[in-house]
Amino acid sequence: MANLPVLVISALRKLGQDINNARRRRRITAQLMAERAGLSRSTIGKIEKGDPTTSMGSYGAVLFVLGMEKRLSDLVDSMHDLTGRRLEDESLPQRIRMPSKIKVNQVMESED
Repeated sequence: MANLPVLVISALRKLGQDINNARRRRRITAQLMAERAGLSRSTIGKIEKGDPTTSMGSYGAVLFVLGMEKRLSDLVDSMHDLTGRRLEDESLPQRIRMPSKIKVNQVMESED
């Protein structure tokens, strides 16, 4: 595994701990979680430790069992991507011009 930034490692550990807490709040054993998610008990342990080598699919299966799969689809939702939206706004044209009559007429004639 490549060297991951410390912030990524910390985020994965927090995610693992949050999954562990959510599972325990629901009174689901690790074994039952593994069965419902179609994973091994050791994979559940890796997820709850925030192991970066565990697949996204495994995280998704666990979130589904917890009823939290919607959060996975919201991770990089464009509505929350302020940087991306700002960059997109910067590249918008200053003015929008109407197409010239000649071009509009040419397009209409070619459609006939």
